[in-house]
Amino acid sequence: MNIAQRFTAILATIMVFMLAGCAPTSDRQGTGEYIDDAVITSKVKAAFAADPTVKATEVQVETFKGTVQLSGFVESRESAQKAVQIARQVKGVTEVRNNTIVK
Repeated sequence: MNIAQRFTAILATIMVFMLAGCAPTSDRQGTGEYIDDAVITSKVKAAFAADPTVKATEVQVETFKGTVQLSGFVESRESAQKAVQIARQVKGVTEVRNNTIVK
């Protein structure tokens, strides 16, 4: 095997390992999923900011593979339910987990 063939084989092996390292698993997102989740989080936060019943600064939003988790403090139970309803209406959301606490 000459040097060019060895170099090509080594380069191909490195590329395979790099691609496998980027693959998503059940507990880790792929690059595309990460971007999609960031967009979902931004849309949910924007929807909260547009709604007067939900204090957007007091409700934290995290998204993982389309599942939105809400945490933080809300003024009332109705406000918590409204936050869940708003989050469910955002395109791409598959599930909403409500971990908000009523003050």
